[in-house]
Amino acid sequence: MILHLVAFLLFVGGRGAVENTQTLTVSQRCLEDTNTFLREINQDEPKGYAVLMYDAFGKVGSNVVGGNTNQPGLLQQCRSAHGPSFSGQYCQVFLLKQGRVQHFVGICVPDSCEKDDVQTLVLYDSNHPTQTCALQSRVYGCLQAISIQKTTQGIFSTSTSIPVGGYASLNGIRVLSLLWIICGHSAQFPVINSLDNYKDWRKTVESSPFYVLTISGPVFMAVDTFLLLGGLLSARSLLGSINKAEDKLSLSLVGNYLLKRITRIQPLHLFIMCLTIGLISLVKWGPYWFPFIDTVMDCKTYWWANLLLISNLLPVHEICIPWTWYLSLDFQCYATTPLLVYLYRLTSENYVLYYYVKPYTRYGPFLIGILTGIYLTWQAALGWLCCLSLLALLVGLPYILKETPANPSVPHALYQGLHRPLWALAVTWIILACEEGYGGFIKRFLSLTFWVPLSNISFACYLIHPVFIILYIGFQETPIHYTDINFMYLFLGHLVLTLAVSYMLTVLVEKPYLLPK
Repeated sequence: MILHLVAFLLFVGGRGAVENTQTLTVSQRCLEDTNTFLREINQDEPKGYAVLMYDAFGKVGSNVVGGNTNQPGLLQQCRSAHGPSFSGQYCQVFLLKQGRVQHFVGICVPDSCEKDDVQTLVLYDSNHPTQTCALQSRVYGCLQAISIQKTTQGIFSTSTSIPVGGYASLNGIRVLSLLWIICGHSAQFPVINSLDNYKDWRKTVESSPFYVLTISGPVFMAVDTFLLLGGLLSARSLLGSINKAEDKLSLSLVGNYLLKRITRIQPLHLFIMCLTIGLISLVKWGPYWFPFIDTVMDCKTYWWANLLLISNLLPVHEICIPWTWYLSLDFQCYATTPLLVYLYRLTSENYVLYYYVKPYTRYGPFLIGILTGIYLTWQAALGWLCCLSLLALLVGLPYILKETPANPSVPHALYQGLHRPLWALAVTWIILACEEGYGGFIKRFLSLTFWVPLSNISFACYLIHPVFIILYIGFQETPIHYTDINFMYLFLGHLVLTLAVSYMLTVLVEKPYLLPK
């Protein structure tokens, strides 16, 4: 696993200087500075800067068996080393990949060495990913708020934030789903590359109830809840606009409907994109930042996909600001609503002509009426029993089906094919039960006015919380150690920062650009 690093250490530690340049395609300046470093680290009394650079190399730590295989070294110490004609430059060599985890080693080389020079020095094989060097980046700029309005009163209003009226319980469902997503991301992002006990994490988390709140499995069904709410509200919004337009679905009405959605999501979306790109240039990152940089820096090439709201159609590794894929999906689904409403209205207009008087369409409702008469007596209890049982089943099955089968598996296929619509169906029952008077204490809980301000800033929360998580990981000089209590504190810290900054973003960026209703 550390073959390439060993080769480099033998290179710098076993020779006083590099003399044969015919077999090494290294620039002359890099070669001279490397020779200077090698000579002065091999002296009886090494120079201070050379000691700092050599000490900044990543070294094997404890708990390798538990998954602590990364060797980040010391980024800031490397940068603080200043030689006669060069300074230390921190680079990362990415090694063998185990599963989803990409291991790396931090090294410190003269800043006159370019990426190709470092590749040659570490005898890097062309089949492995290239290493990343912490060179000073260009400043990409930042989008400044151009309008400030007094929206605080609107944000903290306790009247429902749901458009077109009604459905107060959606506020609670929306906020709880958001908290679930933030909790999952708080646990998911560190697992990618910065845990010192990754194997312990897998063993512990995937066998405990805490798994429900963290990476993969059930946590991603919170996204399906957002899609359900989006579909419900988009249909109500469009149908409400049609009613106001004398029951006419025109192209201008559809255009205005889509324009409202674009102005709802794009200002804050593009602001977060610019903010994230700017942070890449301005912040002094630690060694654990670099696994994220290639994905985020794809904005250089694919920024236009975010602008057009089609980023989810790109390969995952090419999406600019990866977590914004949901906005593209949301808008695409939103754009299909007029077509579905049109087909619904077309069907309803021809219903009498083709179906109303036909006998084969009548017996079904008659039979269902009989069953409904029986069901009405027990509907609340039976509905909640089915709903809660289904939710528990969908959340619990990943514990059993967590391992990828070697051969095609019917249970795995059924779960993957059905768990999202079944989850949406169960949440739909909760909404209907609350609105039809069967919600009881659950309706009272989900309809608390406490949820309304949080619901008003939920869009900003979704966009900004990954930035704080990446900042936290990027600043780390040492690996993160997984324990349940550590991850709980990480989640709470990220949540507090997210709520505070989301309020400001909603006031300064999101609300000023919304069209008057």
